[in-house]
Amino acid sequence: MLSRMFASAGFLLIAILFLPTDTTQAQASAQPQGAWKLMTPEGSSHLLILSGNYFSWTEYSSTDGAFVSTKGGTWTKTGKNFTLTYEFNTADKDKVGTSHSLKLIHQPKKQIIKIKGKGGIKGKWADIDQGKTTPLNGAWLISGRKRNGEIGRINTDRPRKTMKILSGTQFQWIAYNTETKQFFGTGGGAYTAENGKYIENIGFFSRDNSRVGASLSFDFAVEEGDWIHSGKSSKGAPLYEIWSKRK
Repeated sequence: MLSRMFASAGFLLIAILFLPTDTTQAQASAQPQGAWKLMTPEGSSHLLILSGNYFSWTEYSSTDGAFVSTKGGTWTKTGKNFTLTYEFNTADKDKVGTSHSLKLIHQPKKQIIKIKGKGGIKGKWADIDQGKTTPLNGAWLISGRKRNGEIGRINTDRPRKTMKILSGTQFQWIAYNTETKQFFGTGGGAYTAENGKYIENIGFFSRDNSRVGASLSFDFAVEEGDWIHSGKSSKGAPLYEIWSKRK
């Protein structure tokens, strides 16, 4: 009987020792998810969206939203080591499929990050989201469209992809091919998603700079894990899209 009691006590002590500490929980919650912005003295805006395991990093003019470049893919952070693996990179397509390591210093109390190393930008990146989230946070791939009343599915595993990545306040769509390393276009800016209405406010657009400042409104719903995006296109044509979340 005593041996059982000591064994139980020993098991309980081990279990207590391995319970998550407040420090561990704080470190997990301190991961720099969200949207971060840095404006350079030269007049460029850099927008970094970290959503789940995916990222996009875009540069555009602070004055008129003229598109400069974008890159993105997956990211990991261990300590200060910030590793980016590229699925698209308009500045250097040969980097697609490769990884690049930087140093990312996250200061949650100050709501800033700093990115150092070759390819980093000097200065403080401000937290745009301020903790805001929506049902659309994450990275999504186009997986279906309705045409003539019928839904046609799209294979999300193919190299040719159209992705939307969203934080709590910022969005970006990117069309690209991981196999050929081609880039087809991108656009992004601020958005809201409330009461079934999804509204995009365009801050940059690689194909047509004159669209910067435009606002587009759609209906949205999340059904069985898919994002149903519907309404009318910018040309007034009916639009119904299905987006599936990336894992």
